Amino acid sequence: MKALVARAYGPLEGLVFQDVPTPVPGPDELLVRTQAAAVNAADVVLVTGRMRKALPVKHPFVPGVDLSGVVAAVGSAVSRFRVGDPVLAWLGLASGAMAEWVLVKEDLAALRPAGLDAARAAALATGGLTGSALVDAAALRPGESVLVWGAAGGVGSFVVQLAKETGAQVLATGRAEDAEYLRRLGADQTIDYTDKNVATEVRRLVPGGVDAVIDVAHVSPDILEPAASVTAGGRLLYVLGGPPPTLDRGVTATYTGAADAPRGRLRELAEQAAEGRLRVELSATYAFTDAKRALGDFATQHVRGKVALTF
Repeated sequence: MKALVARAYGPLEGLVFQDVPTPVPGPDELLVRTQAAAVNAADVVLVTGRMRKALPVKHPFVPGVDLSGVVAAVGSAVSRFRVGDPVLAWLGLASGAMAEWVLVKEDLAALRPAGLDAARAAALATGGLTGSALVDAAALRPGESVLVWGAAGGVGSFVVQLAKETGAQVLATGRAEDAEYLRRLGADQTIDYTDKNVATEVRRLVPGGVDAVIDVAHVSPDILEPAASVTAGGRLLYVLGGPPPTLDRGVTATYTGAADAPRGRLRELAEQAAEGRLRVELSATYAFTDAKRALGDFATQHVRGKVALTF
C-alpha cells in the first residue's frame, strides 16, 4: 500500500510516498480502507521534530491523527464494528492516517452516520474531540463570558460553537477578515489580534475580564499572555505545551485535549455534524497524492477551519 512517510526528522519537503506492508489487525483493532484524512498542527510538529524531546516518534513515521473510511477487516475481539461499516477515528499521536490502509483501535472509532461525508468526518475527529474536552473543562455556565484565542482554526472553530451552546457570551480572536466567519460560528464579539491588544480589548468589552479563556494558539508558558484577559479567580484552558505555570490573581490553568474526551463523544459529535447542529468547516481539500503540498500550505498559510485529504 502507499503511505506518506517521514524517514527522519526534518522539513516537510523530506516526506516521501512509498510502498509499505498492509497492516494486519490485532484482536482489538480494525483495518480501515482510508477515504479521507485531516491535516493537523500535530502532523507538522511530529514530522519536523519540533518537540521531539516531549513527543518522540519512531521512523519510518506516517503522519495523520484522524481519518474516515470503511472497515475492511476486524480483530477477533472487536464487537461493535463489521466489515463494510463506514467509520471515523482519532488515532492520537501514534498517527498513521496518511496511508491507504490504517489500523484503528476499536475504542477510538465511531460509526459514520448518513449525512456526514468522509472528508468532513475526518476533519471532525481531532478538532471536535479537542474542542469538546476544552469546553468540558471550562465548565461554562449560562451568562458567563469566555474568550476563545485561536478561534478561526481547526480546533477553535469547534470551541466557538460548543462554547456558544452552553449559553456563555463568546469572544473570539482572529484576523479582521475572519470576523464574519467567527460570527457565523456563534461568536458574540470578535477581536483582531493583529491590530489590538487583546487583553485591553477584552476588558473594554467585559469590564473586569472574562470568566474563562480557552487558548488553542499559545504554547505553555506563553499562556501568561491570554491569562491577562481572565478575571480574578477565573479559568484558563489550553491544549498546547505541558504542565500549567503558576498564575496570579487566583486564576487556574488546566491542560487538556482530545484524549480527555469521554468515550462515546466522537459518536455524539458525528451525529451532531450529520444533523447540521455542528459545522465542520473545510477550508481546502487535497487529493492524497498532493499530501506534501497540503502539509506545506497548512504550515505556511492562514487556515480557517480544517484541511482534508481525499483518497
